[in-house]
Amino acid sequence: MPTIHYILKDGTTRDVDAKVGASVMETAIRGNVRGIDAECGGCCSCATCHVYVDDAFIDLLPPPDDMESALLDAVASERKPGSRLSCQLNITAAFDGLTVRVPDTQI
Repeated sequence: MPTIHYILKDGTTRDVDAKVGASVMETAIRGNVRGIDAECGGCCSCATCHVYVDDAFIDLLPPPDDMESALLDAVASERKPGSRLSCQLNITAAFDGLTVRVPDTQI
């Protein structure tokens, strides 16, 4: 079972065991990770599940599609090269150790 590392706003890390096939957002919600609001429930329509993916993992991920990219252009916290919507990141075994940082705000 892959483990996802969520770095919270205060700098602490929350490690959550993930199910292959679940999204990084679903795993955060199940693990009660604060700062990932996911107001739309994972429909890729609100951008309140924005995270910064650690540079070491960016190449493992498929690029954002047009809808995700458009939403990332309007996120509350700065868009960075590692910005992704966690609802669009479906976990595979290769995600073991994936580290994402929760931005300062989602709203």
